Amino acid sequence: MTDTPITLAVLGGTGKEGKGLAFRWARAGYNVIIGSRAAEKAEAAAAELTEMLAGKASVSGMDNLAAAQKASLCVLTVPYSAHKDTLLAVKDALQGKILVDVTVPLVPPKVAKVQMPPAGSSAQEAVEILGEGVQVVDAFQNISYEHLLHGEDVPCDVLVMGTSKAAREEVLKLVAAAGLTGWDAGPIENSVVVEGLTSVLIHLNKTYGSTHAGIKLTGLSPKQ
Repeated sequence: MTDTPITLAVLGGTGKEGKGLAFRWARAGYNVIIGSRAAEKAEAAAAELTEMLAGKASVSGMDNLAAAQKASLCVLTVPYSAHKDTLLAVKDALQGKILVDVTVPLVPPKVAKVQMPPAGSSAQEAVEILGEGVQVVDAFQNISYEHLLHGEDVPCDVLVMGTSKAAREEVLKLVAAAGLTGWDAGPIENSVVVEGLTSVLIHLNKTYGSTHAGIKLTGLSPKQ
């Protein structure tokens, strides 16, 4: 349980990755809102998570704009094809807040091939769209959703990049609340490497018959 629970909105949170993160944060004591283009779809996902958590957590559902307006911090978990339109729809509601962008610029059908956008990464694209009034943090791209909806430990690390150190520190708290190990990986420009790594992991999964390849850092000790 967090000391002072805040309200988190997982925009586009009806997919597997979004629901997995929402599940872990709700279990940790955060007030979680599932956002979707369709409020009914968000409400259904929230009801599913509430049932999984035996009613012992706060999860609600609403459309993306309403979710962004109500939340203190927002997390974007949409496919890259919906990235720009979703950001434009909630731009005003995000001003003065932190946005955690989980989007990866995968371009079907060749999702195992790195294909970065002109801005450099999805997160850098978000910075261009949202402007200086929003602190953008890139995280959670390399965590398989298959791990998230279960209670066991996840043997995979989370690299956190962002437009300010303060924003990265806030998101590292969310990483810990989700039961994961996070690392401050520097400025938002470094997101190019981490987002691109997702395609490498997809290739490894296909080549070696896995579904949940991840990364684990060595030679480092977490700050106390």
